[in-house]
Amino acid sequence: MRKAFIAIAAFLISATIMISLAWPPFYWAFIFIGPIIILGIYDLYQPKHSIVRNYPVVGRLRYFMEDLRPKVYQYFVESDTNGKPFSRLNRSLIYQRAKMENDTIPFGTQLDVYENGYEWLSHSIAAISHHELDESPRVLVGGPDCIQPYSASIYNISAMSFGSLSQNAILALNGGAKMGNFAHNTGEGGISDYHANPGGDLIWQIGTGYFGCRHHDGSFNDDAFAERSKSEQVKMIEIKLSQGAKPGHGGILPARKVTPEIARIRLVKEGFDVISPPSHSVFKTPLEMMAFVKKLRDLSGGKPVGIKLCIGRRSEFFAICKAMIETGIYVDFITVDGGEGGTGASPQEFSNAVGMPLREAVAFVYDVLVGFALKKHIKIISSGKVTSGFDLVKNIALGADLCNSARGMMFALGCIQALECNSNTCPTGVATQDQSLMKGLVVEDKTVRVFNFHRLTVGSAVELLGAAGLHHTYQLTRAYVNRRVAPNVMQSYMESFPYIPEGSLLKSPYPLRFELGMALSVSSSFVPTDYKVSLVDYAHANSFTDTMDHEHN
Repeated sequence: MRKAFIAIAAFLISATIMISLAWPPFYWAFIFIGPIIILGIYDLYQPKHSIVRNYPVVGRLRYFMEDLRPKVYQYFVESDTNGKPFSRLNRSLIYQRAKMENDTIPFGTQLDVYENGYEWLSHSIAAISHHELDESPRVLVGGPDCIQPYSASIYNISAMSFGSLSQNAILALNGGAKMGNFAHNTGEGGISDYHANPGGDLIWQIGTGYFGCRHHDGSFNDDAFAERSKSEQVKMIEIKLSQGAKPGHGGILPARKVTPEIARIRLVKEGFDVISPPSHSVFKTPLEMMAFVKKLRDLSGGKPVGIKLCIGRRSEFFAICKAMIETGIYVDFITVDGGEGGTGASPQEFSNAVGMPLREAVAFVYDVLVGFALKKHIKIISSGKVTSGFDLVKNIALGADLCNSARGMMFALGCIQALECNSNTCPTGVATQDQSLMKGLVVEDKTVRVFNFHRLTVGSAVELLGAAGLHHTYQLTRAYVNRRVAPNVMQSYMESFPYIPEGSLLKSPYPLRFELGMALSVSSSFVPTDYKVSLVDYAHANSFTDTMDHEHN
C-alpha cells in the first residue's frame, strides 16, 4: 500500500499538471489533492501508528470508525436490555420520568424471567392503594450524640464534585433537590457556589484531600471546617473512605485545572498540582477515626456525621464496629458504595475488579451492625446503580434505610451515556468544563427534570410497597424479594443472605460465617491480624498434596 500510495500520488500530480497546461483553471484541483498528498507523505514517515504508516491516509479511517463505533452500537446494534453500564430500558425509564412522559410499557416485559439473576417482588393479595401511603417517605438520620438530626428522603443525589460535573449540571441538580426537598451530596471537591446558590440541602463530603477544610499543606483545617459546616444548608457530613468505582485509589488534579475558582473552593494553591491521597492523614486506626467523627460532630454543632466506603477487606469493617463499641462513639450513617459504582475516570482494573458489589455489601454491613447491636443508632445509605423504584425496594429490603443515585440523576439531566466523562467532551454539557458544551444544558429546564425523576421514582417505590401490602419502608425485609439463582432454583434474599441475631457478635461463639472476620480484626488497626497458612491448610486445600508427598518420600 505504501508503493501504491506513492504511485497514485505521482499520477495525480502529473495528471493535474498536464490538464492544467491545457486548461489553467484546473490548477485549483491542488486545493483538494495537495492536503491529501501532504497528509499521506506525513503518514509514511510518522513512527507512532503502524497501520497509518503502511496504509497512508486510508489507514486513518480505522480511528474514525473506532470513534464512531460506540455511537453506532448504542443506537443501531444493542437491544433494549443489553446496553452497558445501563441498558436502553433503564435509560428510557429515567428520561420518560424526567420529562413527565408516559413511562408504561406495552405487551409485557422484555426481560427473560427464566434467566439466572432475574429478580422480583412478592406482592400481596391484600395490597394497599398507594394513595393511602405517604408519597414522600423520609428517614430520620442521627444517633444518640447528634443534636441536629436530619429528616432525609429515601432517594438522594450521590456524590459528584464541581469540576467532574459542569457548573450548569451542579446548579440543576441542587435546584432539583431544593424543589423536591431531598439531599445533594457535594462530592469531595467541596461546596462550590453552584451547590450553594440554589439552596438545596447538602451532604458535605470530606475526602482524603480535605478540600474546603484544609491548610495549603493538605492537613485538616479545624476553623475552615467549623465555619463552612455550620451553614444552614449543610445537613450532614460524610467522611469518604473509598468509593465503588476506584476504591483504594487516590487522584491528582493537574495544575492547569486549578483555576482561581477551584483554588478558592478547595482551599488549595492556584496553579499547583493537587493530590488526593488514597487514604486519610488525620487518622490511621479505627479508634482514631472515631475520635475524628466526634471532632467533626462537635465542630459542626452536632450535625449527623457518617462514613462512605466500598467494602474491601471485611475485617476492616469489623474493626470499625469494634472501635465504636470500645469508644462509645457512633457514626450516624454509613454510605455503602457498590463496586459497580461510577466515576468520571478510573483505571479499568479498579472499576472492573476491585470492591464488593452493592447487594452483598449492603447485606454484610447490615448484618455486622446488627451483630454488634449498633444498627439502632446508624442508618445505612445504599449507592450504586439505583435508578428505579424496584432498585430502591431491593436495597431497602437488604438493609438500607435510604439510597443515593449519581448516574440516574445525570440521565435526568440529559446524559446520553456517551462514555466521554473523562475527556472533557461530554456532548450534553453534563460532565465537562468546556463552556461551549456547557451552554447546551439549560439549568431551568433540567432542574425540573431532576425534580420530576426523583418524585416519580420515589412514587414508584411507594406503589411497590403498597403492592406488597406494606405501609412503611422499614417493614420491607429480605423475604419480599426473590432471585433466580439456577434454572430450577429460586431464593428469597432472606435465603441468600440469612439474618443473624442482634448482639451475636458481642460475645463468642460467633455466627460461623463471621468467625474469621472477628478473629482478624482489632479496634486499634485497620490491618488484619497475622494469619499464616499452615501445612495443614495446604493439605486440606490441595488435592495433590498426598500424591506429591508420596512421590517426594
